[in-house]
Amino acid sequence: MATIKILESSDSHVKLLLKGIDRVYANALRRFAISEVPCMAIDEIVIHENSSVLYDEILAHRLGLIPLTTDLEGYILPQDCDCKTSLGCTKCRVLLVLDAVAAEEIKTIYSGDLVSEDTRVKPYVDNIPLIKLAPNQKIKLEAYAKLGKGRNHAKWQPVTISTLTDTDNDSEFHLTIESTGSLPANEILLQATSILNTKLKDMKQTIQENVK
Repeated sequence: MATIKILESSDSHVKLLLKGIDRVYANALRRFAISEVPCMAIDEIVIHENSSVLYDEILAHRLGLIPLTTDLEGYILPQDCDCKTSLGCTKCRVLLVLDAVAAEEIKTIYSGDLVSEDTRVKPYVDNIPLIKLAPNQKIKLEAYAKLGKGRNHAKWQPVTISTLTDTDNDSEFHLTIESTGSLPANEILLQATSILNTKLKDMKQTIQENVK
């Protein structure tokens, strides 16, 4: 009989004891938490002004790796949206604006300086350093965040850790998931379980349709 016991649980971390579950399915949950559960990340950037020492491409890369809080019910994946535009629409993207200038002293710009049009989607923490501006340097840009999956780019991985480890009992495993902050760890686990269930149902239906 398959059983699941929660050993540790918080918004950022969940650890389960899995009993009587085939390792293949347990490992699928681990992998789907990394590669299939969608989350928000900055994907497109329009830079209006950048007089800093960083190239636009390096700045864009840094912005893309900032964990953003994610509302899976409020937005859809860009490929599922009917807008079919590169910057997206209000159903599939969120606009964040950065407008920063250093006056007479060196100024450090942080993730918290990004202003989001939707408070549900914003940097998970405000103290991630982005860049230092020298006096009279300025950055002004628009950043468009979209839902994506980790199998397409690491910036869309909602986890920092997703591991499956053995115990002293051959039929028991520990599944550990730690969130980047984009989604609560429990929600990542539930989403991974739902995705696995959907894929198994689709496979069963495909087999039934072709084996007659």
